Amino acid sequence: MGKKILVTGGAGFIGSNFVRLLLKEPQIEKIRILDKLTYSGSVENLENVLDNPKVSFIQGDIIDFNVSAKAISNMNWVVNFAAESHVDRSLFDPSPFMATNVEGVRVLLELSRKHKIEKFLQVSTDEVYGSIIKYAADESTPLKPSSPYSASKAAADMLCNAYFVSYNVPVIIARSSNNYGPYQYPEKLIPRFVSLTLRKDKLPLFGNGKNIRDWLYVEDNCKALLLLLQKGILGEIYNIGASELHQNIEITKSMLDILNKPYDLITHVKDRLGHDKRYCINWEKIEKLGWKPQAKFIEKFTKTINWYKKREKWLNKKTEEAEEFYSQKSSNYKVK
Repeated sequence: MGKKILVTGGAGFIGSNFVRLLLKEPQIEKIRILDKLTYSGSVENLENVLDNPKVSFIQGDIIDFNVSAKAISNMNWVVNFAAESHVDRSLFDPSPFMATNVEGVRVLLELSRKHKIEKFLQVSTDEVYGSIIKYAADESTPLKPSSPYSASKAAADMLCNAYFVSYNVPVIIARSSNNYGPYQYPEKLIPRFVSLTLRKDKLPLFGNGKNIRDWLYVEDNCKALLLLLQKGILGEIYNIGASELHQNIEITKSMLDILNKPYDLITHVKDRLGHDKRYCINWEKIEKLGWKPQAKFIEKFTKTINWYKKREKWLNKKTEEAEEFYSQKSSNYKVK
């Protein structure tokens, strides 16, 4: 018998890419997607997916106990991508982050306990470690989140651990680094800056642009998550990184080079509150399970830029939605 898997947040960026990967796996018998379809989740991200007979879709909020109970019924595995994930939004209003990222996870854990789910994979983030200045954080590094977003994800990780220890809920936690690739909502750096560049708008780069992130191609991340479902040890935490450390200014200039646009589109704006200087994680633990990133950064980065360029109409529509949010907030976030 194949596995039946519930993917919460499956209409989002990483979730939709993960569902596409699952459809290639013969061991997966059924995929049920639960998604609230907030601003960043869209059925457009599931183009050519929802027609597959293996796939069913439920629109709903993971916080809604009855909706989540319906979604989790008769499933073997649960993978939780559902989350509020944008740091800037969390700085303006933390409450939705505490609701979805903490209470929503509690609901899913409680239902997983009740329905005796075989595996519960919580998709977390390297941001829970906070700014890592000189070394690479491993899974035992103390958590030191800097934003309401990362604090909510750290709280969810603690809940998952508590449900494993207290109730034997079969939890695995994955802490992934900065993902890039297709279908990402343009509030995040790469798709937003591609759209603004194509419109010949200024690119508002926080501070001096020297903040460092580890850039992980989304397909590599999805393959790592699938491996954790297959081989991960229950109760364990696994970092998923690529060791592709690049400054935001480097990413921005590389994007402009690919699009053949001038660097003077870059405008430096006041830095984000609590902006972490550097993220870097040690991923040797998952490497021992047989995973390592396959993406060659510049190749996949270029492919990603061109993917958005070819979908300029879609990208501009999404960017206009995102920019409406920024226009309602501090002028620091507006495009000059």
